[in-house]
Amino acid sequence: MKKSFINLLFSASILLITSCTSDFEEYNTNPYDANDEQMQYDAYSLRAAMVAMQGYVIPADVNLNQFTECLLGGSFGGYLADSNSGFVGKNYATYNPEQHWIQVPFNDIIPKIYANQVQLKNVTTDPVPLAVADIIKVAAIHRVTDIYGHIPYSKIGEDGKLEAPYDLQKDVYNKMFEELDHAIEVLTPNQTSDFSPYADKVYGGKVLNWIKFANSLKLRLAMRIVYANPTLAQAKAEEAVNHEVGTMLSNEDNAYNTVSKSPFRVVMFEYNGGDSRVSADITSYMNGYADPRREKYFTTSTFENTDNAAFENGYYGLRSGANIASSATAHKYSNMNIPESYNKLLWMNAAECAFLKAEGALRGWNMGGSANEFYNQGIELSFNQWGVSGAATYAENATSIPDNYKDPLGANDNSGVPASITIKWNDADEFELSLERIITQKWIANFPLGHEAWSEFRRTGYPRLMEVPYNLSNGIVDGAEMARRLPYPLREYKENSDNLKQAISNLGGPDNMATKVWWDCKNKN
Repeated sequence: MKKSFINLLFSASILLITSCTSDFEEYNTNPYDANDEQMQYDAYSLRAAMVAMQGYVIPADVNLNQFTECLLGGSFGGYLADSNSGFVGKNYATYNPEQHWIQVPFNDIIPKIYANQVQLKNVTTDPVPLAVADIIKVAAIHRVTDIYGHIPYSKIGEDGKLEAPYDLQKDVYNKMFEELDHAIEVLTPNQTSDFSPYADKVYGGKVLNWIKFANSLKLRLAMRIVYANPTLAQAKAEEAVNHEVGTMLSNEDNAYNTVSKSPFRVVMFEYNGGDSRVSADITSYMNGYADPRREKYFTTSTFENTDNAAFENGYYGLRSGANIASSATAHKYSNMNIPESYNKLLWMNAAECAFLKAEGALRGWNMGGSANEFYNQGIELSFNQWGVSGAATYAENATSIPDNYKDPLGANDNSGVPASITIKWNDADEFELSLERIITQKWIANFPLGHEAWSEFRRTGYPRLMEVPYNLSNGIVDGAEMARRLPYPLREYKENSDNLKQAISNLGGPDNMATKVWWDCKNKN
């Protein structure tokens, strides 16, 4: 019995030791530290949140992209025209959009950006991705405030819900500058601290590129407010350009989001045979200039019979705001040249930065060069971006002007006064002529960034776009002035009415498409 008892004690001790050893990791792990599984989850969550935020700058989702980039920005920016007869005049191009179209940038973009940024903050305290997220937020939301004016911004809750007080647009801009400045301040000493490329579909985790993009975005926003707050505009533009890292300088710096397939390709080729075509505005400019980038931007038209026996197919865009009697006919106009496998979405390019600097230099700001130098640099960068030669010859063209649009079907000719701006820079030109030249070439180089085109048209009046043939706004939108903003979504009237009323009282006009936003004051009465 004694021997059996000793054996029992020995077995129990072994069992105790074994059980303690097997539970060693459990008993000796700090419950507040992340284990490998948790860290993998956090890494996945960080990646998911970052990539999701990037997907809402220029929307990667096809439906969102169609509403924001094609139907809205493309139409108002002079790049695209609706080619679906099913819209029956209830579209942006005729200033008569459906209510569910109006709400998309407001109700889809803002909540998704905020919710994903909160998710990011929940899984990391690393200042580098958090700073990058602030840059992404500004890149997305500045487009939203430019669409509507005053928006909820600083007081939106962690859930991303929009039932919050509105910030005045000038305060939104001040906050965006503050966020960009902070992000640049955080990233500059960490410019070699790259993060996971899986969390970054734009720059593959390269921090240096994000600093350049932040400065470039800051330069864009500075120029946007030049008529509303010229002192702040100059200060922020000069800070961006003269920062130790600076802005985008080459096409290697361009910001593209990598997606599975370009949503433009789906919308313009696959949806109903193509819900949009290229606008007659941009083809008229580029045809008049004999611009060699046309074959990269557009497909040729496919008309079979016209009243003109000498007609030859070429780059013929569809007039935006036209009466679309037949989708099949509308599809014969030029389309965007987008290969089926193309998987990039442009956010911003170096050419735009050069043209922004050209305008800054034209205004006498310290941009590090002359307006002439930056203007020609912008043209060269754009040609190189598209793999086209002949930039120097193009820039020396002092005689060509945009074509006066002639519809191949004779239905929507331009009866207005065509633009007469030439290409070649002339230091002797007056300020407005030089400004028109800069904005026109920036507009061509920024294709297909319709929202940027629309904002710059509202800010400067350039490029000169054709009035829409069918203005169905019931007299609200002046044909020459065109749409200046979107009204707030009906949902805001129902769910955030008190805050909305205060915002509308600060608009300076009724909540409609004719009232100008804060920075749109160059010729404001």
